[in-house]
Amino acid sequence: MSNESETLLGGCQCGAIRYQLSQAVLELYVCHCRECQKQSASAFGISFIVPQAALQLLQGEPNVWSRSTDSGNTLDCAFCPTCGSRLWHQRRGASDVLSVKGGSLDKPVDLSQAIHIWTSRMLPGIVIPQEADQFSGEPDRS
Repeated sequence: MSNESETLLGGCQCGAIRYQLSQAVLELYVCHCRECQKQSASAFGISFIVPQAALQLLQGEPNVWSRSTDSGNTLDCAFCPTCGSRLWHQRRGASDVLSVKGGSLDKPVDLSQAIHIWTSRMLPGIVIPQEADQFSGEPDRS
């Protein structure tokens, strides 16, 4: 994922919510944790870490559902009230970054530079490229 500034457009599955990201992506994660598996109804979740100021809501208003995390924090999860598509997450109390769900972007995501996290919970049969950065749990972002 390039750190060059580029405007990315996205939204929910039904089109009721639209947004744009107007700043560089900080990191791209493929998360293999059980929560991401459940949320995506798939083998993993894809998240772009961006500055909170990068997100501009263009249309609609998401609802928020909150859940506890393994680290003891609370994660606020924005989703479309019409179709239920998950759009972004934010750790409660952390106002600097958002985790935007990769599947909500209009353009397909290039995972070639993705960082794989929670590989200790990865489903059997998933193959991670040897050159990819990997963490068995949550990476230390300090």
